[in-house]
Amino acid sequence: MVIMSSSQTHALPSTSAEADAFLSEPSPGLLESLSQLEGPVTVLGAGGKMGLHICRMLKRSGELLGKEIEVTAVSRFRTLRGREVFEQAGIKTAPCELEDEVALAGLENSPNIIFMAGAKFGTSDQPDLLKRMNADLPIKASKRFPGAKIIVFSTGCVYAMVTPESGGSRESDPTEPPGIYAQSCLDREKAFTAAACDFGSRVCLVRLNYSTEFRYGVLVDICQKVLLGEPVSLDMGWVNVIWQRDAVDHILRTFTVADTSAKPLNITGSGIHSVRDIALGFGKLLNKPVTFSGSEGNVAWLNNASTSHKLFGEPPTSLETMMEWTASWALQGGEIYNKPTGFEKRDGKF
Repeated sequence: MVIMSSSQTHALPSTSAEADAFLSEPSPGLLESLSQLEGPVTVLGAGGKMGLHICRMLKRSGELLGKEIEVTAVSRFRTLRGREVFEQAGIKTAPCELEDEVALAGLENSPNIIFMAGAKFGTSDQPDLLKRMNADLPIKASKRFPGAKIIVFSTGCVYAMVTPESGGSRESDPTEPPGIYAQSCLDREKAFTAAACDFGSRVCLVRLNYSTEFRYGVLVDICQKVLLGEPVSLDMGWVNVIWQRDAVDHILRTFTVADTSAKPLNITGSGIHSVRDIALGFGKLLNKPVTFSGSEGNVAWLNNASTSHKLFGEPPTSLETMMEWTASWALQGGEIYNKPTGFEKRDGKF
């Protein structure tokens, strides 16, 4: 598939396998960052929507650098992806129930950890699950790999909602997590912050929102609503988005800033975007009428990623390009995961 944007021609994938390769290609900046990485990398909770691209981009970077980056994907491999897609890319797999302390202890030691494990969807009435996965497990994992460099996946939902005019929450802003999910993510951050203090672990807390690709994400949610003639909710009237390749690239570069201060770092795209405008844009791209439900409130979950952009550069994929790619994928009948993000929820219940 080849489509035109206003600035350039993009050759895009036509299959999910091609999409995974497309989303796993490192930038020159990442290659420079990873040239300093020493030792293997273990990715805990790699079986979800970003884990394969994290692992593949690491392996691809090693190939381009002419150095071996040994990557181990740790997961139950029961939700989205099986072991074989990792192993076909030269990634070691370690099936593991991370909550099992014996199984966790049986993993190989590693100086570099990416912690992606957690629970979110379907947990609004399961506080015990959230506590086990998002609070207790991080404590166990942080103790299992003392002194390691650790990239910790978190969320922008740990901040209070803010107005779009504010420019979004910054890392220095207070955390005011609404709902038990966001609170559990803050508990995860606290576990790894304690590990930095207690064990000298070098930690970066990645507050991500919202990563989007061809098959999943806020843009896919909105695009599918327009394509199917369903109303687009305006309950969360503004969003941040970042293309998943760009998100993975920036996240992997946080190995260079992880330290014992365990500082948070917002990772998202440039700008704050109106959900209404995005929906109307998809209407034009898909040649479909657009309807809405609800209305925009005064505030939304919005992050300001200017600090990470100063470190790693502006994410190169514009909103316009992301929308064109998402619409083209949808029009060709490309696979989607049918896993709505729930971005429009304002009560923090997922």
